[in-house]
Amino acid sequence: MNRVIAPRPLIQTNVYSVKGRVLVVGSCLPEVEPEAFARLAVDYDQVYALCLEETHINMAVTKLSAVFGTGQLERLALASVDRSPHCTQLHYIRHEIERTLPRHVPVEDYVVAQGKVVRVPDAAIELSKSLARLAELAHE
Repeated sequence: MNRVIAPRPLIQTNVYSVKGRVLVVGSCLPEVEPEAFARLAVDYDQVYALCLEETHINMAVTKLSAVFGTGQLERLALASVDRSPHCTQLHYIRHEIERTLPRHVPVEDYVVAQGKVVRVPDAAIELSKSLARLAELAHE
């Protein structure tokens, strides 16, 4: 039987403790979508929670940039609940880090909608930051 790792608070964790294959989830994901969270979590060495209602995105970017800088990260995944304006920001963190750091590790983005884990491609994340383009696509 696979074990589910309970998430630790990312902001309160020393950057040198974060290593290996890491999953960072919106802090409400384990409660709102426990089964989907469990399916995601079993593939990672460590699981951390981050609430972007509590923590400003710039603090999260700084924290994860420092984690990348340690060189101990093998893979990072970011996962959130769908339709949350705060959790959506979680997926913007990666792009902020990649613009500033020369060394990259594989990063994947997921959103959970009605129990289903959906991989989110970069194009969707970029599009979500352009309300003008979305308005054109919605024909409004």
